[in-house]
Amino acid sequence: MNKFYFGEYGGRYVPETLIPALQETEETFIKYKKDSLFKQELKCELKDFVGRETPLYFAKYLSNKYKAKIYLKREDLCHTGAHKINNTVGQALLALRMKKTHLIAETGAGQHGVATATVAAHYGFKCTIFMGAEDIRRQAINVERMNMLGASVKCVNSGSKTLKDAINEALRYWTSNVRDTHYLFGSVLGPYPFPHIVRYFQSVIGKETKKQILQREKKYPDYVIACVGGGSNAIGIFSAFINYPQVKLIGVEAGGLNSKQGMHAARFIKPSKGVLHGSYSYLLQDKGQVLPTHSIAPGLDYPMIGPEHANLYDLKRAEYDYATDKMALNGFKLLTEKEGIIPALESSHAIGYLEKIKNKIKGKCVIVNLSGRGDKDLEMVREYLNLKSKSKNEKK
Repeated sequence: MNKFYFGEYGGRYVPETLIPALQETEETFIKYKKDSLFKQELKCELKDFVGRETPLYFAKYLSNKYKAKIYLKREDLCHTGAHKINNTVGQALLALRMKKTHLIAETGAGQHGVATATVAAHYGFKCTIFMGAEDIRRQAINVERMNMLGASVKCVNSGSKTLKDAINEALRYWTSNVRDTHYLFGSVLGPYPFPHIVRYFQSVIGKETKKQILQREKKYPDYVIACVGGGSNAIGIFSAFINYPQVKLIGVEAGGLNSKQGMHAARFIKPSKGVLHGSYSYLLQDKGQVLPTHSIAPGLDYPMIGPEHANLYDLKRAEYDYATDKMALNGFKLLTEKEGIIPALESSHAIGYLEKIKNKIKGKCVIVNLSGRGDKDLEMVREYLNLKSKSKNEKK
């Protein structure tokens, strides 16, 4: 298999000026992922700085409600509140070895931006985060966190003012500043080698989960479920179970207000292939034009799926379905009120999706990857519920 691709998906569709930087990143990654001292340093940082391993939590209320054994992989308990820190620590250690002095990153929900700003402060890098104006509005708390950590947050006002546009600006900046700058890509997207690098650093989620479920249940789970934007948390947990066909893998996309009408971010409703941000994969587009997307969860508001997910879909090894904004909010409220855990709106899509498949999972063992915590989303949830309340009053 061509190292650039997962099946037919992936590749390196970038200007010639970026090829040397990508080659340097690839060579450094290949060298150090085999280096025992690097691996030991990474292991120590994940334990002492990030707080791994994260628990596999038996959700009693959810289990009783759905008549199944439901476990949550608690990535929300990682330092900074999401799985993103696993990848940023790993890439920051690579950037140190490449003698870079400046980290840049894109962010939608703000969690990758916070995680990048955190490792920049931790290791002594200058840091710039590109973020769409709409996401800055929706994720004000995370913007404050990035500023406090010493990062410069660049507001992107082009396009839909969301994640896609933030990546555009980050790539433009990197093209002109490759000498001292490392682009710390946040998901299993972008030009090779980024989908492979992010997969490698997020695979710790799956390795831990596999060990933990065997200790608890003495068998593999029947289902592993995760929300999917670009797809890093999902690939992270899926990676340990791909070679076990008895384990059903389900990625939950953002169905938006209504998955069949209006804007959403579900790439597999009407699958179409194309190139975006240096990679070839399934893409929301119409006659070559990238379509605008919508999700209540900024981290899922992206028109392309990671290339490995596209390949898993073609191979029928993973299933991809959607949860609407309403389903995600129901999942948010359910987990908050009944388990005492406030989930990120991204993760809430996977929780809300359980209701959709409740008949399938009855009597089964299910693991949901709880990829992040919901502190960042409280204002958005309150805003949505207030709007909903006003709408009902107007109808009356």
